[in-house]
Amino acid sequence: MRGNSPHKLILASASPRRKSLLAQIGVVPDDIIPADIDETPQRGETPKTHAGRLATEKARAIATQHSDAFVLAADTVVGVGRRILPKAEDKLCAKDCLELLSGGSHRVFTGICLITPDGQEISRTVETRLKMKRLSHTELQTYLDSGEWDGKAGGYGIQGRAEAFISQIIGSYSNVVGLPVYETRNMLVGAGYING
Repeated sequence: MRGNSPHKLILASASPRRKSLLAQIGVVPDDIIPADIDETPQRGETPKTHAGRLATEKARAIATQHSDAFVLAADTVVGVGRRILPKAEDKLCAKDCLELLSGGSHRVFTGICLITPDGQEISRTVETRLKMKRLSHTELQTYLDSGEWDGKAGGYGIQGRAEAFISQIIGSYSNVVGLPVYETRNMLVGAGYING
């Protein structure tokens, strides 16, 4: 579905999960252009601040080249206290993340930034609190062998096998997947891209 605006919508993310979450609210981006930015946390940065900053930087990076479009960007960060967990790029990293999360509480933050064709920046960061059961050695090993952790913040994807590890969730489920659909839709309505 195109919005009621004559302007295009660009999703500044290569995540297939974000694309499918937008589709759930009837929004299909005209273009998908991933932003290539440095995602290294800044000194003293909290998980919430980090997620918000990256989303804004991604949106700005694409909006400078496409000023006539709506640009939507997001970034999801898993945090334990003030610690920012990495996106798991290998099995050892995923194992470290899951061992830290096992049996405890953590938070998932998704920063969203929408830049309109007239240059207005709308951003917010959504927080979801979760508890993960204590993982047995077999559960951990089976999950690591599945490869589902690859590229996922905190070493797991809630939309797969790891959902069975989550004993409590307070807040938006879609936020943990990678894009809080309620808040995103409200932003698109408020900016005039789609009708409310």
